[in-house]
Amino acid sequence: MVLSAPFHGCFAATSQGQPPRKRSLVQSLAVNGGSSVFLPVSGNVYPLGYYSVALGIGNPPKTFQLDIDTGSDLTWVQCDAPCTGCTLPRDRLYKPVKNNFLACKSPICAALHSLKAHQCKNPNEKCGFQVEYADHGSVLGAVVSDNIPLRLVNGSFSSPLLAFGCGYRIQNRGPHPPPPTAGVLGLGKSKASISSQLSGMGITQNVVGHCLSGQGGGFLFFGADFVPKSGMTWAPMLQNSFNKYYSSGPAELLFGGRPTGVKGLNVIFDTGATYTYLSSKVYQTVLNLIRKDLGGKQLQDVKDKALPVCWKGIRPFKSVRDVRNSFNTFALSFTGASNIQLQLPPESYLIVTEQGNVCLGILSGTEAGLGSSNVIGDISLQDKLVIYDNEKERIGWSSADCTRRL
Repeated sequence: MVLSAPFHGCFAATSQGQPPRKRSLVQSLAVNGGSSVFLPVSGNVYPLGYYSVALGIGNPPKTFQLDIDTGSDLTWVQCDAPCTGCTLPRDRLYKPVKNNFLACKSPICAALHSLKAHQCKNPNEKCGFQVEYADHGSVLGAVVSDNIPLRLVNGSFSSPLLAFGCGYRIQNRGPHPPPPTAGVLGLGKSKASISSQLSGMGITQNVVGHCLSGQGGGFLFFGADFVPKSGMTWAPMLQNSFNKYYSSGPAELLFGGRPTGVKGLNVIFDTGATYTYLSSKVYQTVLNLIRKDLGGKQLQDVKDKALPVCWKGIRPFKSVRDVRNSFNTFALSFTGASNIQLQLPPESYLIVTEQGNVCLGILSGTEAGLGSSNVIGDISLQDKLVIYDNEKERIGWSSADCTRRL
């Protein structure tokens, strides 16, 4: 999310997943062939704190590892223009050439600045960009275009000229060190996102999907060929003041299948956030419910550097499976539509740390600088196929084995 808190940067942070099925989810989904792009994902919620993909840029292509972020639009890479604050060695930075830079008058530049008055003192001046994150980190640079080679699932290749950010002034002020990635893959809704650009060129439909494994890894896709014909739960995509983000609502929060009194929540789906962030009142309600439910169980509060709220058992835990029976399931029940729920079992909000403690992967978004926003982060998106269908303005999800086996 362009507001990223201890999202370990926006650069986006494991519960253990389900046993692998004999048939790959990817094989069972790719039934139509056609114009879609499939990308393997690496990373995990804990201890890494982000999921990323490898993307080739340029001709010949140079590979860059990018954090996947549905909470921001512009893809950007660390850039030798030259660079201040870049974390990668100079030989691993993107090197722009003069004719790569986009002009201020370009439609992509206008899309990037749509929330503010887009004025060009000189239409041919470079299109600049600045991204600020909730942890007070920022990226400043210029928008460029270059070839990004892609293999389509129908077997063909495409190397479209796509626009992205060349980040040459980077500040990391958050409490966590930045990840070792080269930048961010912006998957948001605006015309500046990679998905929108591919759709505008007729290469893929404007559909983005991801499956993040609790065991680490997973996959990401552009296009509609991986959208299952059945088995998905679909909620409408909000088209109001939240329309900058993939969001849905209003929703009621349930705990153990029972109402909590929390209603009217609009939630943002954001792979740029490691954990899930709730506004302060909702967060406090969640914390109180969990603590009350733990009464009489053999778990004690403990300090752990991983997260603010943690518990220890009689002996160290090895995985969330060891402790899941002590915790209950949350659910977001989307009102205005029948039986639309996003289930959040213990694996979707707990991690087990290197110290063998179990910690709460739900944080106060208000304390993290997110105001009253409610953000569903990586931890709660694990082991689910999640699809953002911009063609039909809907967000879908289903439980899935995200282990990548092609």
